[in-house]
Amino acid sequence: MQTVPVNLGKRSYSIYIGQNLLCLNLPTNSELLSRYFHNKRVLVVTNDTIETLYLSSFLSKISKAAEIANIDSVVLPDGEQYKTLEYLDKIFNKLLLENYARDCLLVALGGGVIGDMTGFAAACYQRGVDFVQVPTTLLAQVDSSVGGKTAVNHPLGKNMIGAFHQPNSVLIDTQLLTTLPEREFNAGMAEVIKYGIMWDETFFNWLENNANQLKAQEASSLVYAISRCCEIKADVVSEDETERGCRALLNLGHTFGHAIETHMGYGNWLHGEAVATGMVLAAKTANELGWISQNCVKRVIQLLNRFDLPIAAPEAMNPADFIQHMQRDKKVLEGKIRLVLPTKIGAAVVTSDVDNKILIDVLS
Repeated sequence: MQTVPVNLGKRSYSIYIGQNLLCLNLPTNSELLSRYFHNKRVLVVTNDTIETLYLSSFLSKISKAAEIANIDSVVLPDGEQYKTLEYLDKIFNKLLLENYARDCLLVALGGGVIGDMTGFAAACYQRGVDFVQVPTTLLAQVDSSVGGKTAVNHPLGKNMIGAFHQPNSVLIDTQLLTTLPEREFNAGMAEVIKYGIMWDETFFNWLENNANQLKAQEASSLVYAISRCCEIKADVVSEDETERGCRALLNLGHTFGHAIETHMGYGNWLHGEAVATGMVLAAKTANELGWISQNCVKRVIQLLNRFDLPIAAPEAMNPADFIQHMQRDKKVLEGKIRLVLPTKIGAAVVTSDVDNKILIDVLS
């Protein structure tokens, strides 16, 4: 088991990563589970896909691992299109109807949508209650479960309604990825590749050399990749929890990607697919500015191609569509679109000095 600390003073917590760490089909790590669930009233939030695969086993095992005062669940539909205030209210209804008190614990058992919605519910309910992340997708394991960003979508913009609320712990079991569809695994790899582009050239080189092992979900390679991503994110979040500085670098590809998701309809493009295309557009923009070479752009595209990720913007979107959505992005300041752009493999900057003509040329 790998343990990655997130150092945030009184809000510090640990990320636990391993194969069969708490796999729901094998013996439970009772000590680890009891540490966070002991004597708590627990509400597990999940979706209908994970309900079929894991929910009953998970409820049974954490009940045995800790003296839980009471445990229940709420099941939401599976999909980005359900990450809304309407479906968030189903969590609040359950909490209120069952008289959950402030000392309760919410558990996010699912991917990024469930993690974001559960975290946002935990941030809001009685002005803040504890929650634990148990991410079941690769994208959630390497990115969205760590760092305390919680939100729901709005028809006019992705993740525009939310709060920062750190979990008490993140429990990552790579064995849960065995039931993940290949398309969703590949979408998660977009976020893995992101860390190499924006922060760690050595890790990017490692990904180029180990893509086949990762595609085959070779255990030690998978644990290493997830651990390294969590280490990078933990370091960034520890330095800049509320995204006033370097944490914005984690949004490489996201300004373009969120525009795709919003325009095409939530759920039609997976988040990681949109981010993959967004990173290509960011790399091409940096190349137009003379910041990176054409070879760097080529390496980014080639690595994304290894995981069958899209690298071209949707034909249904024109440059004006992109710019309209990007002007509503959370990073916009004083009316200027701010982009995260690579300056080489392993480094990036946030800039608002990109002329719209260059953006239009790239998007065309």
